[in-house]
Parts: sequence; structure tokens; C-alpha cells
Amino acid sequence: MSLWVRFAHEGAEGFGTLADDVIAVHRGDMFEGCTATGQSIRVSDVRLLAPVRPEKFIGLWNNFHALAARTGAAIPGTPLYFLKSPGSIIPSGAAFRAPAGYDGRVLYEGELGIVIGQTCCAVDEAAAGDNIFGYTCVNDVTALDILNADPSFPQWARAKSADGFGPVGPAIATGLAWPALQIRTLLNGRERQNYPAADMIIPPARIVSLLSMEMTLRPGDLIACGTSIGALPMRPGMSVEVIIEGIGTLSNRLDAAL
Repeated sequence: MSLWVRFAHEGAEGFGTLADDVIAVHRGDMFEGCTATGQSIRVSDVRLLAPVRPEKFIGLWNNFHALAARTGAAIPGTPLYFLKSPGSIIPSGAAFRAPAGYDGRVLYEGELGIVIGQTCCAVDEAAAGDNIFGYTCVNDVTALDILNADPSFPQWARAKSADGFGPVGPAIATGLAWPALQIRTLLNGRERQNYPAADMIIPPARIVSLLSMEMTLRPGDLIACGTSIGALPMRPGMSVEVIIEGIGTLSNRLDAAL
């Protein structure tokens, strides 16, 4: 298993593998061939960036059996997905706020994120897993009262794409057995979500396969697998942590709106 991170250091951006609080710096392209430079930097000496800069940021809805049972939603046969703006992405440690003028509910959703490693189009499920580079933590923040503010048009993209509404990180883990993962979300240190990735309705390889039938997925694209029970509104000043063992802790704070 490897942990891949992106970082800023002395006015430049870089990437590498993280182990024992030391980054082994690499050159080239994280997804399409790279080599170690031999340089090492302590993680305390850099500013970690979001580990991906995707062309597409896709999120799934109603993809866990427990939540579907709680809400009475039908079990989907294909991904029920929306698009989040890639510009919503922020790294662990960054604060975010509701859009100016919005005083409604802001919801956290702790999720497992799939990071695509190579270009794929119309791949079958058996081959789709080879296109997954690794997994990361995602907080799919939502302006809940925007979502259904207009009864004629659910506003998924607008509700989920405000600046800062896509915390991602702190790393991409490769070589993980996703069914063994547990997704935990803490609000001000209190556990609010704790659910198994194995409860997923549509698993990662099938998600990638089915999405690739409709759009070409490219290296670095990010797919949030959906959330389960326990997603709740938060108030300004609260901190939310999404914790997945083997990946790390994604920690961000909701600030008051401007």
C-alpha cells in the first residue's frame, strides 16, 4: 500500500508518497508514470494540497443499503449521480463557508472517494477495477435548502458546488481492500457516522464501469461513492473529520458566511 499526496513547498507544488511523516518526492505524472527523485521532505515542512485536481467530480446518491432502508428509497440498479464543481475542492485543514446570502442548512456527508488512474471508456466491470488508482476521503458538503428550493427543478449541482464544498484528502491510498474499510465522521469530535464500505449497493468497479458507458473517465477524476446514515447539518465554528483507516483524516471547519 502507498499513500500519495500533493504539497506546496518553497513556492512550488509537488507530489510523492508519504510514510512515517516523510514524503518521498516524485517527478512526472502521478497517474501516468513517475519516478522518485531521491529527495525527501518532512510533511511538517510542507502544506498539503488536495491530492487530486480532477476534470470531473462525480457524486452518488442512495448507494448504501442502510440509508435506503431508513429512507424507504428503492435500490438503484445504476448509479444515481450528480456533478460537483471541481472548483469546490479544498484540502484537509482548510475552512469553508456557506455561499454569501445563504442562511439555510449546511450538511456534511463523509464518503469514500474513488480516484481514476487511467483513461477508460465503456469498460466492463471485470476490467474496471484496473482503472482505479486508489481511494481517498471526501466530505460531500451540501447546501440542503438550495437543493429543493425550486419545486420544478432539483438543484443538485448548485447545492453541492459552492467554493469549499468539496473537501478531499489528505491522501490517495493505493492497494487498499475497499470492502474492509469503515467510514467514520466526527462533528466537533463526536462520532456521527460509522458505516462499512461493504454496505455499498453498487461497488466501485461497477460504478466505474457503468459511468464509463456514458462518459470517458480520465486520470485524476474523482467519484464520491455516496454516504450512509448520520449525515446532519452543522453550524459555523464546527469542525468535521472524515476518517478512513489506511487513508487518514480529512479535517475541515465551517466558518460563518461572509
